[in-house]
Amino acid sequence: MMDAATSSKRSEAQQQRLLVRRRDMRRYIIILTSFIVLVGVVVVVVIGTHVSSKVDVDPNTSPLMSLAATIKAVCNVTLYKHSCYDSLMSSRPKTGQPDELFRLSLLVSLDELNKTSQQLQLGGVVWGYWNATMTKLALQNCGELLGMAMDQVKDSIVLVPSALSHYMSTVNDLKTWLSAATTYHDTCLDGFEFSSEDSRLKVSEMLKHSTELTSNSLALANWFSSTIKYPRRLLTHEAPEWWAGVVVRRLMSSSKLTKINANITVAKDGEGMYRNISAALKAVPDKSNATFIIYVKKGVYAENVRVEKSKWNVIMIGDGANMTVVTGSLNVVDGTPTFSSATLAVFGKGFMARDMGFYNTAGAMKRQAVALMSTADKSAFYRCGIDGFQNTLYAHSNRQFYRSCDIYGTVDVIIGNSAVVLQNCNILLKAPIPGQQNTITAQGKSDPNMNTGTSVQNCTVSPHGNLTDDVRSYLGRPWKDFSTTIFMSSYLSNIIHPDGWSPWVGTTAPDTIFYAEYMNKGPGAVAENRVNWTGLHLKVTEKVASGFTVRGLLQGDEWIPSEVPRSAGL
Repeated sequence: MMDAATSSKRSEAQQQRLLVRRRDMRRYIIILTSFIVLVGVVVVVVIGTHVSSKVDVDPNTSPLMSLAATIKAVCNVTLYKHSCYDSLMSSRPKTGQPDELFRLSLLVSLDELNKTSQQLQLGGVVWGYWNATMTKLALQNCGELLGMAMDQVKDSIVLVPSALSHYMSTVNDLKTWLSAATTYHDTCLDGFEFSSEDSRLKVSEMLKHSTELTSNSLALANWFSSTIKYPRRLLTHEAPEWWAGVVVRRLMSSSKLTKINANITVAKDGEGMYRNISAALKAVPDKSNATFIIYVKKGVYAENVRVEKSKWNVIMIGDGANMTVVTGSLNVVDGTPTFSSATLAVFGKGFMARDMGFYNTAGAMKRQAVALMSTADKSAFYRCGIDGFQNTLYAHSNRQFYRSCDIYGTVDVIIGNSAVVLQNCNILLKAPIPGQQNTITAQGKSDPNMNTGTSVQNCTVSPHGNLTDDVRSYLGRPWKDFSTTIFMSSYLSNIIHPDGWSPWVGTTAPDTIFYAEYMNKGPGAVAENRVNWTGLHLKVTEKVASGFTVRGLLQGDEWIPSEVPRSAGL
């Protein structure tokens, strides 16, 4: 047996070893706990860089977190912040510089547009909508419109490096094309006005993401341009190739834009190369920088003419607005969507028409029936007659100029979401369907970042035919929430109702519209009893009004042909 002393020493040694083990165990627990905490921090950091912009990030934590913070700050200028943040983060930007983020936003917009276009066409088949005529046509138009949107985004991508060279007119191009791309989404959905509620809702949902991404790119273009001071662009500046043709056309002397220099002559009597305009347009080279002149001799041409988007810099010259007349009668009531109803539809960039008439003879009972529609950037119309009833002139998108034209109509005579100046024109209001009221404009700006608006400058508004005073006639009504229209230095006859403007629905207008009157004259210009709307401005400054001139709204000094007279400012 062990004695008491030995037993005591052994007991002390065991206690010592037990204390060591406990101390070691505490160390292991501390190390393990620290490891778990470290892993948790890493996970949080990794996940944190991929969550939505609701998460507050510390730009000093890491380069990735700093990039996330930069993107979050940039996306704050957009209307759709979450889709902006998510799309840019998933694009894996390398530097976070403004030009890189803007270009990536364009690329993701282009990709989504392509997906949406394919889904819409497939969806139309799956849902059986191809069996309903108006819905089928609306889907076809959507395919065309989204294709046009992709073209505008592609042109913008090409132009981004040039924008870095600090040329202001380049940035104006970007804003214009992205405003147009966003407008094409609106027009696609508007085409389902006469379709089932189910089809409209499905199409709206399918368009949602590409609409948001395109709008975000537009907002970033505005933000990008606001951060830098830009000089004017030189003519040698690199730009999409079609732009060069516009410069050439702008610099041509008046003697060049004549019938005698025409590339093609169209004549009903067979004395020209072609008997109809549509056939002549097929002979125009695709995507040519050279100006191509078509002389259309006097006569009535019963055809619906399309200047396709591949036909650049076409100039069409007639013998007079009442002598060379193109006429059609497509309309909504008989089954043609508004977008497809135009007697002349212009898609090709740099188009100009002079001394021609474009009529839609469908009549007031047929509702929407367009005489002339242009989506063409930098298109101009001089001494033309544009005659119809509802939606006579569809100034759809991009930059447009009308000088010394006669425009006839009833309801929403001038519609669309272009940046358009109508200068020295006659606007003649006809008698509408009994119970209807006349409205001159219905402007379609749907996004506050768009650089669009309708400017009626130095024009004359008067009644035509059997229009009587008991028919209420207004300067306009707001088609979309940011509708933008100004009448300035124009003569307004007593046919204009004292209210001046009419709501689209209900009794008022969105506070977000911008309607203005500046330096008008005539009995219809008396503004004492105008509607009391937040968005109606009756005392605009000269500076504000200057933003709606040929120079301010269109940058027209750069592209309107020298043959076309114009006032660049007020």
